[in-house]
Amino acid sequence: MEFIVEVAQPEHVKYAEEICNEMRESAKARGTGIAERKPEYIIKKIHEGKAVIALQGDKFAGFCYIETWSHGQYVANSGLIVAPDYRRYGLATRIKERIFELSRDKYPHARIFGITTSLAVMKINSSLGYEPVTFSELTQDEAFWAGCKSCPNFDILERNQRRMCLCTAMLAPSKNEVEQMKHDLSDLIVVANV
Repeated sequence: MEFIVEVAQPEHVKYAEEICNEMRESAKARGTGIAERKPEYIIKKIHEGKAVIALQGDKFAGFCYIETWSHGQYVANSGLIVAPDYRRYGLATRIKERIFELSRDKYPHARIFGITTSLAVMKINSSLGYEPVTFSELTQDEAFWAGCKSCPNFDILERNQRRMCLCTAMLAPSKNEVEQMKHDLSDLIVVANV
């Protein structure tokens, strides 16, 4: 099956309602939490150039968007969804790779994080360089945690003073941190060869 995975453009706003419905239905089917979003929010992300959409022809196939926190110190790739007819084709991986690349290009100083209950998403994140971390390593921005209120597991998060929930927290270094690590490693190699 052929898919187009690209940064969402204004002509893609027509899919906003479908994206929100798919997020809601997927969360219900899995019995896990996902912060609900309204079509207006999805449209805003598209207009800001902070979303990736996957299409199969002219049919909606998948979506993910960027959120920034703590004055741009943290970025989250949120709302990953693949329509049921298009699952098992590796589309979630392609969407995550593209949104990760977009996040690093737009916010090279920001660390990229996510919280998820999905083993498949954890595997994709690991392949991109994310590592599991405690919630204390994530943004402490109140607006981020307020987004969890629509999740059915919010009481667990609150009961544990936002230290743990059913989600696993994952964090990837910023683009600049990765470049610095590569630079430091090349310096070590040069010194070792001298």
